[in-house]
Amino acid sequence: MEIYTLLREFADSWMLLFLFVFFMGIVAWAFRPGSTKIYEDTASIPFRHVDAPAPAEGEATPAADKEART
Repeated sequence: MEIYTLLREFADSWMLLFLFVFFMGIVAWAFRPGSTKIYEDTASIPFRHVDAPAPAEGEATPAADKEART
């Protein structure tokens, strides 16, 4: 048996199964119950160093009052 044929049979059967199981493991890891807090914390990183507090609900802040950050 040629090496190419052997590797092709391996890739068509066991490697496909391994990669599918690996992919499903990654998906399960991302959507596990305890990960919500971690992902919410990571998603809020760009908003941590805001100079002014957020406006109250229903209160609009005009764009002319905002300063450009340098």
